[in-house]
Amino acid sequence: MSALLEIRDVTKRFGGVVANDHVSLSVAKGEIAGLIGPNGSGKTTLFNCIAGTHAVDSGEILFEGKPISHLRTAPIARLGLVRTWQQTRIYGEMTAAENMAISARETNGGLVALLRPVPPATIRRAEDLLAFVGLHEKRDEKAGRLSFGQQKLLEFAMALMNEPKLLLLDEPTAGINPTLINGLIDRLRRANTELGVTLLVIEHNMRVIMNLAHRITCLAHGQVLAEGTPDEIRDDRRVLDAYLGVA
Repeated sequence: MSALLEIRDVTKRFGGVVANDHVSLSVAKGEIAGLIGPNGSGKTTLFNCIAGTHAVDSGEILFEGKPISHLRTAPIARLGLVRTWQQTRIYGEMTAAENMAISARETNGGLVALLRPVPPATIRRAEDLLAFVGLHEKRDEKAGRLSFGQQKLLEFAMALMNEPKLLLLDEPTAGINPTLINGLIDRLRRANTELGVTLLVIEHNMRVIMNLAHRITCLAHGQVLAEGTPDEIRDDRRVLDAYLGVA
């Protein structure tokens, strides 16, 4: 499989703190890649660099073979690289359907687009994706009244509105009722296989990431510690030591 995302020797500092230290990894088109590591290992910082929230200090990030390190969030999203957040970013006073419509407008046209009527095609796609994540019956309910797990599903559906090629998911199962986790995992897999979305997932729940990802990269102290299949990562002593505080 060809590389959809390439991170080459990326370093990001905050003052004297090195959050990412010469990090290199790649995500192949069509795969589900996992990113794990202890708290403070640099995972979210790396996501922020990929998505354009933070500028890198050195190194290069390429998407579909083209450098994107100089771009900010909106133009990167328009290329097809979209991220979600550990804490949901939804509009609580808007309905689920309205959140879906505005997510499409934010990416395609900015403030001017918000003043135009919602195109029928956008409405149809929103309805289809709400059904895809199991929220169609909640489409007219205010998003702020949904459970946290349902809000996570809504944010996932919102991210799919613009047909991303690569979706960065930051702790998708954090705070979700265990009974909803299996349903979310199933929808992530279906987005990958049925919608053709490549996924890069930060996840602390080891059971989830081991069952979801095709390949996993482990960060520790801002550096790549290990990379391999779930079985290889599960048996890697360096990974165990990092999580146990030995490394």
